[in-house]
Amino acid sequence: MDLSQQDWADQLKADTNAVVLDVRTEDECSEGMIPNAINIDIYKGQGFIYAVEELDKAKNYYVYCRAGSRSAQACHIMNQLGFDHTYNLEGGFMQWKGEVDFPKE
Repeated sequence: MDLSQQDWADQLKADTNAVVLDVRTEDECSEGMIPNAINIDIYKGQGFIYAVEELDKAKNYYVYCRAGSRSAQACHIMNQLGFDHTYNLEGGFMQWKGEVDFPKE
């Protein structure tokens, strides 16, 4: 499900069963990440699928990428793998106005 930046942030804040998933590349993550996000690069293809299959399907996943299209694709893949609650951040990290963490070197 696509959510606007505001709806995504509001719903995430209220969700006690949430996992934030960043599907960008490692290089992109070095530009900053939404706090507490885990990174699984969708460009890793089958590796992405293997990593996602390790995740808890009972959680709610808030997925983002740079602009919103890779994360929409990731949500679609996750839904096919049996994840019922995936939320795509429309506009992606480029339009994110919330808090940002920078990965430690």
